[in-house]
Amino acid sequence: MRRKVVSAADAAALVKDGDTITTSGFVGIGVPDELLAAIEARFLARGTPRDLSLVFAAGQGDGKDRGLNRLGHDGLLKQVVGGHWGLIPKVAALAVEGKIKGWNLPQGCISQLYRDAAAGKPGMLSKVGLETFVDPRNGGGAINDISTEPQVELMEFGGEELLYYPAPKMTVALLRGTTADEAGNVTMEREALVIDNLAQAMAVKNAGGVVIVQVERLARSRSLQPREVQIPGILVDAVVVASPQNHMQTYKTAFSHAFTNRIRPPDGEIPAMELGPRKIIARRCAFELPVNGVINLGIGMPEGVAAVAAEEGLLNHVTLTAEPGVVGGQPASGLDFGAAVDVDAVIPQNSQFDFYDGGGLDMACLGLAQADADGNVNVSRFGPRLAGAGGFINISQNAKSLVFAGTFTAKGLHVQLDEGRMNIRQEGSSRKFLDHVEQVTFSGRRAARLGQPVLYVTERCVFQLSAEGLVLKEVAPGIDIERDILGQMSFRPILDEVEQMDARLFADGPMDLRRELLHLDLPERIALDSAEKRLFINFEKMRIRTTEEVEQVRDQVERVCGPFGERVDVIVNYDGFHLDDDVSNDYAEMVADLENRFYGTVTRYSGSAFLRLKLGETLQGASHIYETRDAAQSFLDGRG
Repeated sequence: MRRKVVSAADAAALVKDGDTITTSGFVGIGVPDELLAAIEARFLARGTPRDLSLVFAAGQGDGKDRGLNRLGHDGLLKQVVGGHWGLIPKVAALAVEGKIKGWNLPQGCISQLYRDAAAGKPGMLSKVGLETFVDPRNGGGAINDISTEPQVELMEFGGEELLYYPAPKMTVALLRGTTADEAGNVTMEREALVIDNLAQAMAVKNAGGVVIVQVERLARSRSLQPREVQIPGILVDAVVVASPQNHMQTYKTAFSHAFTNRIRPPDGEIPAMELGPRKIIARRCAFELPVNGVINLGIGMPEGVAAVAAEEGLLNHVTLTAEPGVVGGQPASGLDFGAAVDVDAVIPQNSQFDFYDGGGLDMACLGLAQADADGNVNVSRFGPRLAGAGGFINISQNAKSLVFAGTFTAKGLHVQLDEGRMNIRQEGSSRKFLDHVEQVTFSGRRAARLGQPVLYVTERCVFQLSAEGLVLKEVAPGIDIERDILGQMSFRPILDEVEQMDARLFADGPMDLRRELLHLDLPERIALDSAEKRLFINFEKMRIRTTEEVEQVRDQVERVCGPFGERVDVIVNYDGFHLDDDVSNDYAEMVADLENRFYGTVTRYSGSAFLRLKLGETLQGASHIYETRDAAQSFLDGRG
């Protein structure tokens, strides 16, 4: 068995003019920088390899010189198909300027195509990308006018529209692991992710190509634990031992045992955020976290939700995930993004996207760069700046509920908090809420038509998607709607009943959100005045999302009213109450059961005309739904 260890220069010589290469990595994790640097050096010195085609799923770079930026030279690349371009500005510039052909496709689809290519399949069918810029009716993901070869096709199958993504034909894989033995078996014990390495190696090897793996150390042939091997040696043609500076665990962290998830770090390893616009937004998003649910957090502003969830003691009650394969724990941020601590599992990226595309996410929180009156969102293209969609399209189209997070304006926004009130000291120079977004990365019309719940959370207000467009739902204390919201938008949202954002969002210290989301405060919300034979139920700003939460309410009323032994009159406060449609029938049956067993006369009140109407429809036949507590109290007093 030949020894497969070669120098980086010799490995670079294996890449020939016109090859189609694929590379591993996610942001700064698992990127084969030693190999990329060697290819760059060979091209600059000898003018070869040239006219390469590149296929990558996740963005691999630091926004400057590392990662795929090393390939950003005239003549080195001919065309690129990639998912997220924001961290590779040198390559993105070539595409935007028309010096190379380029396409931006959904990260998850490219990741899954590696596996399809490995299996010799022609491609895959998916709903992901419909009615976005990836749809052939809207450009097919092409970045410039010279990119005319279709990378995605619109088809009809079984009476519904689907997109067909042809599998790429790749000839070189540049991958990365931790330890290789002399036979080329590769483990990844010091890597933060496993990403798509195995599928990429299989796809290239089965196509008769060359697989090169960068590692940080060598082992004797067949001395590695078989269960630890992520890339079998039968798939590997060459191994390169990297220098430490080209083999950092992430582009921010040289190495952390916590990111390998072979140890559990102490609590508080990732510090709490300072109070400001980012934390206010992350906090408001955290109010939407579904208890016992599975959540995806996107890069950028949504990263803060993980820190808030940790601060509020919620990490044991939700499962946070990130698209490169992290399940559970607390995701990291910045150039550590993709890594996580205290996780339950790290799985291949393509498997994670299988789960996402199949509807596995209960909620996703993603970035908000531009939005329009229809609820469309753009995070992928801004004039000459090419960010790319990344996994945004896969995630946003398939999550059961969706929260977009971002500041209301950008570039220069300065906000001051004074005793819980917000003061816009300096407005951002760039508006985010436009007549029309520059590119549709998320289709608001499609989401509204399919009934997907969507919120748009900023530091000063919250919008909700409706069939008619964006509805202004909440405003921060101290904010003037006309001046600070409508005056900073290019369209007028639907204005109906606007509530004030929760005061806890704007104060220092934890919000005690755990008690609220877990309904640990139910004993404080349900109280009996035995002398008056009256039950007071305070559901203000409470949300019922699951049948388990419906049963919690039933159980608490039974605990209070059962021992009393007599019927009681009831006053229920429904101000700011939210009842998810999926459990409205269960809730109505629970209320009817309690009325039959324990209640006399029931009065309800809410300041929201919409909620009064919805309660009337849900609690069929319910009467006495008033606007105020005084009106509800007066009815009982008068009746008595």
